[in-house]
Amino acid sequence: MMARLPLAYNGPMGHHDNPLLTLTDSGLYCKPGDFFIDPWRPVDRAIITHAHADHLAWGCSEYLVARDGLAVTRARLGETATIATLPYGESFDKNGVKVSLHPAGHILGSAQVRVEHLGRVWVASGDYKVEPDATCAAFEPVRCHLFISESTFGLPIYRWRPQREVFADMAAWWRANRDAGRSSIVYAYALGKAQRILAGLAAAIGDDPPGPILAHGAVEAMNRAYRDSGIALPTTTHATEAGGPTARSGALIVAPPSAHGTPWTRRFAPASTAFASGWMRIRGTRRRRSVDRGFVLSDHADWPGLLAAIDATGAEAVWLTHGYTAVVARWLAERGREAHAVATRYEGEGERDESPGAEATDRAAATGEGEVIHKPADASRSVPEGEAPSQPRGEAPTEPRPPRNQTASVGSWIRSDGQGHGDRGDA
Repeated sequence: MMARLPLAYNGPMGHHDNPLLTLTDSGLYCKPGDFFIDPWRPVDRAIITHAHADHLAWGCSEYLVARDGLAVTRARLGETATIATLPYGESFDKNGVKVSLHPAGHILGSAQVRVEHLGRVWVASGDYKVEPDATCAAFEPVRCHLFISESTFGLPIYRWRPQREVFADMAAWWRANRDAGRSSIVYAYALGKAQRILAGLAAAIGDDPPGPILAHGAVEAMNRAYRDSGIALPTTTHATEAGGPTARSGALIVAPPSAHGTPWTRRFAPASTAFASGWMRIRGTRRRRSVDRGFVLSDHADWPGLLAAIDATGAEAVWLTHGYTAVVARWLAERGREAHAVATRYEGEGERDESPGAEATDRAAATGEGEVIHKPADASRSVPEGEAPSQPRGEAPTEPRPPRNQTASVGSWIRSDGQGHGDRGDA
């Protein structure tokens, strides 16, 4: 078992007088370094674990992301956002705080944020999964004193089959639909899940796909960002460019969940529908979704993966930010590890689509007009800085506001080691 780091201070982990990270009205804040991690309001400096909407607030003056995540973050925020990048494993100093990013295995560019100050090491995981896939860097455990973890699927019932088996089942479903004269529509989050499905099916099927692959505009926009980042995906065609019914016969259509039941899907009839999500592990979810087939596939860790990831950090204490936080906190506490459920705005693999606005027209989604990042509502029940609340909040997001400073210099992220790398939207 991994040896734990020696503590550099006394008192209960997470409740001492000078916490390295605190929860504020705007999100997780590092006071010594003067930056936020995945804030849910616009702030001056934001380190982003990944580009899903619940972790990427629109309107921050400066962003820092893993270099692998630049293209997807740019696709979500637009060309005017000021984004700095940092390669995995490299570090820089911010006001005496050493900051580095490490693979989280969630989606392309997802990162755990490691912060070190005065001998203390804290790690914020963002979202993560532990089973490697071809579309992103694999999760790497990072030793720390305190680990801030998700717990989206933090119940023993959530245990994933090997993904190769899921993709084999999906390929068989596609072939059976083709043979029956139907197209196949699979609903998956536009960023991350859709690209993982495309890469997984390509590996399962090889050079003989049952038919063409068509993509909803929101999915195709993210496909381009993945390809621009060097990720190999099979050939896809924008769904509106696929021609008539003959050209769509036997096709696989990949679309965000928001497209389900809309007039957009009628052009592919007759069709069989499926939804890919970890929630498909629960009986009745497929029926509530009104789809023909459910594939249990998640970009989050399952119960064994979650516990293994937490244990591998060697952390003395754990904060659980979203999901079944109370269950996991109790499980850890009963086994001697300090653990707390904390209130954040993160959603994990929520019921809503991960591409806000994707219910707009396919043309709008393809041009980015359907990919608006939303700013969460005012956190009227937020806790004072430094406290760790125990109940999650669930307020709906409100409309975004324009960036406060589109030309802010990224130089303030970088100190003398010169290891950070900036990308300016106006460059």
